[in-house]
Amino acid sequence: MRDFRPILNILGLLLCIESIALLIPMFFDLINNNQDWKQFFYISCLTFLIGLVLYVGFKKEKMKINLRQAFLLTIVSWFLIALFGSLPFIYSSSSLHFTDAFFESVSGITTTGSTVISNLDNLSEGILIWRSLLQWFGGIGIIVLAIAILPTLQIGGMQLLHMEHDDPYEKTIPKINKFIIEIASLYVSLTVLCFIFYYIFGMSAFDSLIHCMTTISTGGFSNHSLSFEYFNSYSLENISVMFMVLGSLPFVIFIQFIHGQKMSIFKDDQVKLFLFLLILIIFVTLVWLKNYLNIDWLQALRLATFNITSILTGTGYTSSNYNNWGGFGLIIILMIMFIGGCAGSTTCGIKIFRFQILFRGVRLQIKKLTQPHAVFLMKFNKKTVNENTYTSIISFFFIYILLFILSSISLSFFELDFLTALSASASAISNVGPGIGEIVGPNGNYSDINNKAKWILAITMLIGRLEIFTILVLFSKNFWRK
Repeated sequence: MRDFRPILNILGLLLCIESIALLIPMFFDLINNNQDWKQFFYISCLTFLIGLVLYVGFKKEKMKINLRQAFLLTIVSWFLIALFGSLPFIYSSSSLHFTDAFFESVSGITTTGSTVISNLDNLSEGILIWRSLLQWFGGIGIIVLAIAILPTLQIGGMQLLHMEHDDPYEKTIPKINKFIIEIASLYVSLTVLCFIFYYIFGMSAFDSLIHCMTTISTGGFSNHSLSFEYFNSYSLENISVMFMVLGSLPFVIFIQFIHGQKMSIFKDDQVKLFLFLLILIIFVTLVWLKNYLNIDWLQALRLATFNITSILTGTGYTSSNYNNWGGFGLIIILMIMFIGGCAGSTTCGIKIFRFQILFRGVRLQIKKLTQPHAVFLMKFNKKTVNENTYTSIISFFFIYILLFILSSISLSFFELDFLTALSASASAISNVGPGIGEIVGPNGNYSDINNKAKWILAITMLIGRLEIFTILVLFSKNFWRK
């Protein structure tokens, strides 16, 4: 563990990649004769120089990463990318101070979608592109993390993803690097397809570019303060719903489908439950909105479908002020913040599969009470779930709720009302974006929140995105021992 060279080497490579990404918004500002292009250029050069020094200076002939190094690399890389990602917000025309800039950057890279910027419509194209790029890279980053790293690290039941997809995938693609290339290719293809659909159905080319990146990554950043309400288009909302759902499904299933396993998407337990819950919650919300707001069925269906899908997937787009949906509507919004989508997707939250394992474990315990001498096995996707996996999921639930409570209590010390503190904390740890209430709700933002509270939220976003235990393990004495 004392050898940090492999970690520093990979961090250097990631910074070099980030420096290249910084050139994209630079070109947009250069074309539009916006002087921010200079700032992007300088920051890109600085980032590349530091990255190159780390990459070359700590390069080894045989690079191997052990388990402890993988934990540390995962955490430091996300923090470092967010740190350098905050520089354009500080030195561009947006002129955010460091706390706000770091908050915005963390919100981007974790695909949360919370913002401290009040007037998005007046921002330079470069900054708007950079916000979306952060979410887009964060989206593919979490897919690779969930599929290639977390199962090996035995994080919160993520080993089930490894168990589930290892055998069928090995038959077609034996090497992990090829696997990652295919995931990346699929991710890019879905992004391009989303862009085309947005453009065909009425968005401008720039709006389409912004939203295709933040839709497929389920990030939710928009270049308009009104989010999707700005467009007021049923067609665009339906397209967004379709791609938000696609971004919420396990990407490995798409790969399996491409390689001939045509029924894989219909056989996955978490996919079936996710789609069922989505339809059920939309239906319940639809009935409630029809009766509470006294609007016609079609409008109620439109509001329910888009906003419920957006919150459940953790995207965070809004097409209406759901603060006006009444008590029951707000309870639904708050509850689905925690659920999220499927493991191995770009989504956030607790994840569907953990709820499945939890309830199957409860059902199993009830069976054991009635039949104490019988032998029962818990199954997930037709494979047995061992006791260690179940225990890790139970632990994840406990720590998740505990951190949510602690975060809410911490926020309440900074003059935030109960609802705001509660929903902001839920939104942060689940990487959703908008909360509930006038301050952090769909028509508000996080600019008026105390700076110390923003740091709490930024840390909470990172912890939630990295599946909690990845960070908490660093506080163990045994982790740092040889």
